[in-house]
Amino acid sequence: MSQTEVAELEQFASRCQELELIINERRLQPVFQPIVDLESGVILGYEGLIRGPSNSPLHAPVSLFDQAERCNMTVMLDRTCRQVTMERFVELALSGLLFLNICPATLLAPEHRHGETLAFLEKIGLAAERIIIEVTETTPSGCYTALRCATEHYREHGFRIALDDLGEGFSNLRLWSELRPDFVKLDKHFVQQLHLDPLKEQFVRSMVDIARQSGAMLVAEGIETVAELRTLQRLGVRYGQGYLLARPNAAPALDLQIHVKGVAWSGSRPRLPWQVPAVARDLLQEVPYLEPKLPNEAAYRIFASDPARFAIPVVENGVPIGLLRRHHLLESFAKPFNRELYGKKPCTMMMDKQPLIVSADINVHELSALVVASEQRYLVDGFIITENGRYLGMGTGFALMRKMTELQISAARYANPLTGLPGNVPLSEAIDRLLEARLPFVVAYADLDNFKPFNDLYGYAAGDEMIQLVGRLLVECADPDRDFVGHVGGDDFALLFQSADWQEKLQGMLQAFDHSVRSFFDPAHLAAGGFEMTGRNGEQMSFPLTSLSVGVVRVSPGQYPTHYEVGSATAEAKKQAKKQPGSSLFVERRHLLPVPHDSRPAGV
Repeated sequence: MSQTEVAELEQFASRCQELELIINERRLQPVFQPIVDLESGVILGYEGLIRGPSNSPLHAPVSLFDQAERCNMTVMLDRTCRQVTMERFVELALSGLLFLNICPATLLAPEHRHGETLAFLEKIGLAAERIIIEVTETTPSGCYTALRCATEHYREHGFRIALDDLGEGFSNLRLWSELRPDFVKLDKHFVQQLHLDPLKEQFVRSMVDIARQSGAMLVAEGIETVAELRTLQRLGVRYGQGYLLARPNAAPALDLQIHVKGVAWSGSRPRLPWQVPAVARDLLQEVPYLEPKLPNEAAYRIFASDPARFAIPVVENGVPIGLLRRHHLLESFAKPFNRELYGKKPCTMMMDKQPLIVSADINVHELSALVVASEQRYLVDGFIITENGRYLGMGTGFALMRKMTELQISAARYANPLTGLPGNVPLSEAIDRLLEARLPFVVAYADLDNFKPFNDLYGYAAGDEMIQLVGRLLVECADPDRDFVGHVGGDDFALLFQSADWQEKLQGMLQAFDHSVRSFFDPAHLAAGGFEMTGRNGEQMSFPLTSLSVGVVRVSPGQYPTHYEVGSATAEAKKQAKKQPGSSLFVERRHLLPVPHDSRPAGV
């Protein structure tokens, strides 16, 4: 053996000895990064991360665990990391859930001691229900059956499971299917610059759909910009973590509400009526369930004593596994000797093993599409509603149809029937909400010029088409995440801007209108630049081609008390715009007010 090889072996032995000393002396520093509800800004819990000694080359977690793998100390290090993290979590009195990382190799290692984590939790006074085991797959593995058994062992004792770094490992989607985790963590690769990459956005949208179908909650990792956060919110990702929200800290803040400049959480102010999504939770009925070992006779007695009971869920350790359907069980027991044959058998024998199970947060429109696309029995027998994969209750097809009808009626009440845009009531509420929040914004009032003569000459159908054209152009020029478009009535529209480039957007919209509106006129009228028609007094009158005037008022915090004053100021700006020939934009500049920009809180 050469001197170089000897030196390398001695160095390796020294590093292994150093690592063993670090583990035995517990010189490991836990840090905690909040996991935040992206709808409300409330902290759901913390991911426990580990750091080695600050004066050691093993300070970084990657270096620490790489060395442990080379020294065959992964299980020993993993055990100690879990213990010091849980201890520190209790010492800091942190609220919510604790997400603990664990490698599948550790779970499957022969020296891994079953029940050790549970015993340690009992010792320090921390409930297993508050622990989320994060399974990370960074190396190829085919031991799916063994891994599923290991995670099921944790579940039986109250733990929940998270799949870490979705999209990074070798077999994450297979693991998702095999383990059926309660949480799935989206790798930061798909979060970074998400708002600039349509392919990433489509991937995340697909993962949101899969998560809803499976009852898992999606957590986005690595959120670093407001734009990324807003895009995740828009796509329906429920939870997130990253430097924008909070960095890992040895003593994280105990504030249960995260504050990010440039983001208005829905939890900080109530949403407007048309913005509140109706979800499956709104259909929830508390239906008692049966455990798998109970006999079919128990279900029969429940159905016989309660004619209104349509189905009975079968739940094991808080997780729904099937559904006993009334008509199926009663029809079976009505046959000769079936009750005697099957009455004492476990209820799992007669349950539907593939019931429709949905997350409580799934939008009712998506739920309706699921029910319609599924078998008819789901409409009759209902569906099971879960939260984080745990049983909550049931919903019925009747309740779903009633909710959909209510939403249609509500939408009709709030929307203009011609354009489908929000009308006066939601517009006024949106303005008052911005005023109450003391957020700077811009109001633009758009109105067609010489529209009545055009309507009289070309007919109401053509007039309706022109109004729809204006509505479409206004929607296209607005940022759906930051701006609001309302149809006041007739040919009047209003926009509430928080986009920084509102003026450029309006000017582009006016140019698009002037180009598109030409198709509404006869060639002779286009050539003449207008048209003539008989007025009410019987005289011929000349009118120019229909144009669009926009009056703009820039609103600063505290300037106006209510939407009434804002409306009055904007109406005056519109009058000034209409004094100019052709399509025009008038910006009220008598008061120079701050222009909204991307660093300010967003959204109505």
